[in-house]
Amino acid sequence: MINVFEVPEGRLSETISAWEAARDYLEEQPGYVSTELHRALAEDARFALVNVAIWRSVDDFMAASRAMAENDLFPEVEGLGVNPALYRVIEGAE
Repeated sequence: MINVFEVPEGRLSETISAWEAARDYLEEQPGYVSTELHRALAEDARFALVNVAIWRSVDDFMAASRAMAENDLFPEVEGLGVNPALYRVIEGAE
């Protein structure tokens, strides 16, 4: 799963805290493997943060995401744009 974040000005710290809360919940869910949050080097980057998470299966990810949403566990950040999508690796360096 890759999720790119459009972070409103002045909301970076709040967004990172929200991501940490979600991570803390999701890492305890069945099928979770790992996650990394990346911060753009350029201050004017459209996507200030990019989250890359690895899950054992699509079903595990979907179940955990549903549970998180149903329990309202991702703190709201005013103006934050999130764009999660599932991807499959098709090429990579060893």
